[in-house]
Amino acid sequence: MSTLAHTMMTAARSADSGLTGPGELDRYPYAEASAAARVGVPAWESADPELGRVGRRAAGSRGRGLHGQLVQQLGQMIVSGDLGADRPLVPEEIGQRFEVSRTVVRESLRVLEAKGLVSARPNVGTRVRPVSDWNLLDPDIIEWRAFGPQRDDQRRELSELRWTMEPLAARLAAGHGREEVQQRLADMVEIMGHAMAQGDALTFSRADAEFHSLLIQVAGNRMLEHLSGIVSAALQVSGGPVTGCDRPNEAALTHHARIIDALGAGDGAAAEAAMRQLLTVHPEVERVVPAPREH
Repeated sequence: MSTLAHTMMTAARSADSGLTGPGELDRYPYAEASAAARVGVPAWESADPELGRVGRRAAGSRGRGLHGQLVQQLGQMIVSGDLGADRPLVPEEIGQRFEVSRTVVRESLRVLEAKGLVSARPNVGTRVRPVSDWNLLDPDIIEWRAFGPQRDDQRRELSELRWTMEPLAARLAAGHGREEVQQRLADMVEIMGHAMAQGDALTFSRADAEFHSLLIQVAGNRMLEHLSGIVSAALQVSGGPVTGCDRPNEAALTHHARIIDALGAGDGAAAEAAMRQLLTVHPEVERVVPAPREH
């Protein structure tokens, strides 16, 4: 095993020692509120009391501090529908419920406003915005949707977006092949192979995410490069066998290797074809990406 592979696998294990099992991500528990509780009563008043004090939420905090934890909690509640569109958010009530300062609440609401989840206006206050206003390309919102009631829509939309982006990126990258980039891509495939042999799905997924992000970054298209974070988020929150990347297997490694070979040969068409094969769904999944949808 190369030094890089060993380092990455060790780092992956130590960084996520709090996970419930190899390759699993934090599953943020949503506060379950009845329909009646959502009318006229702040959702957190009927939420699980264990979620009340932000400082107790070790599972979803991931070391982000009170500010980050509150962003996570409120963001999840908005995306899950526990805090519906146009619901007013009163900073004082939030501070009391989650036992945090006004400064923490204010900064958290600013982050959520930047993501399009809430709006703050004079004489109106802070209110939850409709889904049409959300920044659906924000990695946090991708994550929250992926583990919430919209998980199926999120997985489908991410798959379709990747199907559109990544084959094109592979074709373009074949015209910008650099030796050091190809070596880095090969390193990621090596790490994936070692991780698969050891049953280390977490390291596999991280190397896979870096492979795809790097490929997009070297495509020579700055707009595609700007979207590379979306691919990383998609790989980390897929939640099921949507594409050939979602489960460590020999076929996935083979397709990754074929992409590298095509890049080395400067064959854009072959690189694009290999990427399309990689993004094809598993046989056990009925729907093929991208499938036409009825409207």
